[in-house]
Amino acid sequence: MLVSDFHFDLPEELIAQSPPPVRGTSRMLTLNRATGEYRDDFFRNLPSLLKPGDLLILNDSRVIPARLYATRARSSHSQQTSPDPAGRIEVLLTQQLAPDEWIALVRPSRKIQHGEHLLFHHEDNLVLEAEVIAAADFGERTLRFAPTPDFLSILNKIGHMPLPPYIHRDDTEQDRDRYQTVYARETQSHEPGSAAAPTAGLHFTPEILKELKQNNIQIETITLHVGLGTFQPVRAERLEDIHLHAEHYTLSATTAEAINMALREGRRIIAAGTTTTRTLEHCAHLANADPFEPHTGLRLHPHSGSTSIFISPGHQFRVIKGLLTNFHLPQSTLLMLVSAFAGREAVLAAYAHAVRERYRFFSYGDCMLLL
Repeated sequence: MLVSDFHFDLPEELIAQSPPPVRGTSRMLTLNRATGEYRDDFFRNLPSLLKPGDLLILNDSRVIPARLYATRARSSHSQQTSPDPAGRIEVLLTQQLAPDEWIALVRPSRKIQHGEHLLFHHEDNLVLEAEVIAAADFGERTLRFAPTPDFLSILNKIGHMPLPPYIHRDDTEQDRDRYQTVYARETQSHEPGSAAAPTAGLHFTPEILKELKQNNIQIETITLHVGLGTFQPVRAERLEDIHLHAEHYTLSATTAEAINMALREGRRIIAAGTTTTRTLEHCAHLANADPFEPHTGLRLHPHSGSTSIFISPGHQFRVIKGLLTNFHLPQSTLLMLVSAFAGREAVLAAYAHAVRERYRFFSYGDCMLLL
C-alpha cells in the first residue's frame, strides 16, 4: 500500500487550536467495525456505550514540558552567562537515553552539529548546558547535559508544553493542565515522561472515570512514553518502507493479569488511544501467540521494554476489541493503525462525515469510538 492511500482533505479551520472550554464535553463519532455504520454522539456517553465487564486500558504517561529554548555558546568551552543575541534554538526533548543524555529535535538544525554547546537560561541566569554528541537526519540530535541534581525541577521551570506544530500559538498556563490526562502518573528522574500527549485520554474526567467503574467497566493502565515513534512525520512513499523510532513502555503485573483474565473469559478489551494499542499489540507479539488464532493461549507477562511496532492494514489484532481515539493527520501512521483496526474504506468514510459535520480534529479535537 502507498502512504497516499491514507490521504483525506481537511479544512484548516477544523484543526482544534485549543481544548474545549470544559474537559469531557467533546463530540464522539462511533463506528461499528462489522457494518461500517457511524453515528454522532458525545464523549460523556462513553459509560453507557461500553458493556459491563469490558476492560478499558489507559496510557498513564505524563507529558513533560519538553520544549526548551537555547542559544549557541560562543565557544566550545563557554563561560557565557547571559543569552546570546545571535538567535534562539528550539529543542524538543523526545527520549531519555541516560540520566544526562537525551535525543532531541533541534531547529534550526543546520548549524547545530556534533560538538556544539547549547545554553539554557532562566531570567538571564544560565541553568542548563548541553553538548551535541551525535547528529542524525531531520534535526535529530543527541544531547549530553552537564550533570545537575534537579534536572526535572529546572525543566518544569523553563520548559514549555510540547504542543504539536499544527497548533499555531504559544503554550499557556492552561496547557499545563489541559494537555495532560487527569490520571497521568508522577514523573521519575529515571523515566520522566512523554514529549506529546496520549490525546485520547484528554477527554476523561474524574466523574466519567467514576461512572465507568460504577457501570462495572474495569479500568487498568499501561505506560508508554510518547516520542518520535508516535508523532514523527512519514517520509516514505510505501508502507513497507516505514520504520518507527522505539518508545519505552511498562506493562505492570496488575494490568497483565487483568488482560489475561479478560481474554480467558472472552470479555472485550478497549484501548484508549493508539499508544495503548501499540503497547498491547507489541506485548502480544512478544508472547508468541499464533497470529491466526490471536486469543488462543495468549498470556502477557509484566515487563518493561521498548517498541517500534508499526501497525497497518493486514495486522492481526491479538488483544484489543475496541478503540477510543482522536482524529489523526492525513497519511500518518496513527491513521494507518486505525484503518488496520476498522478498515481503510470505513475509516475514511467516517472521516469524510466528520469533516462534513465539522468535528474538531487532532490533539485538542473530538474523538472516535470504534467497536
